[in-house]
Amino acid sequence: MALLRALLFLPVFWVAFPLFGQSIRDTTISLVAVQLSYAQQFPGGDMADRFGTNSNIGVGAFNKWASGYLLGAEGSFLFGNKVVEPGILRNVINSEGQIVDVDGEQADVFLYERGWTAFAVAGKLLPVIGPNPNSGLLLKVGGGYMRHKVRVQTQKNVVPQLEDEYLEGYDRLSAGPAALAYIGYQHFGNKGRINFHLGVEVMAGFTNALRSFNFDTEQFNTNDRVDLLTGIRVGWSLPIYRKVDTGIHYY
Repeated sequence: MALLRALLFLPVFWVAFPLFGQSIRDTTISLVAVQLSYAQQFPGGDMADRFGTNSNIGVGAFNKWASGYLLGAEGSFLFGNKVVEPGILRNVINSEGQIVDVDGEQADVFLYERGWTAFAVAGKLLPVIGPNPNSGLLLKVGGGYMRHKVRVQTQKNVVPQLEDEYLEGYDRLSAGPAALAYIGYQHFGNKGRINFHLGVEVMAGFTNALRSFNFDTEQFNTNDRVDLLTGIRVGWSLPIYRKVDTGIHYY
């Protein structure tokens, strides 16, 4: 069993320390990078009328060629607790300003922001700064999909007006095509152990309401939306390098 565990650990060790004993200090190479990141985002456009600032956890992967060009894919989960659109629950609040559950007791109801994005991205790494020609200024653009809604959470209470299909009249579910732009710094350490990225990005979603009718406003949803999210993203990169060719061969 100990030998089996050791064999299973070897691929993880190889990925985590791909350049152990090698250096990319003076060599431009191709690589694949898997990334995990976090961003604090600020809303704009129609998004600012519904939500406040939110957090965003992202995951992605890209292939960078020796030329510096890259292609990849990214996805993110966005969440927050600042819903600023007024009156969403006005129809379920009684004259005393309370929401009552099925047992006639005051219910605790909370509103949250939830959503996700998915993008295909292309970009260019410019080695103008950094410890090696594989690090530097990173420019990316992307196209994809954005989806978001108001999550109505009733905790332990059962509120009939906010259950099952009735909930769809309040959650403001919206989705549509989206675009992404990013500028930042990408760092790949000479020995492959310290790898991170930091930059500013803008997401723009050209969304539509997926719920035809809002119960609180008693109106149909017909307007197109422009949902903007601007944030600072920081994350860790896990590079998978091809073996550096030193140009010296033995036969």
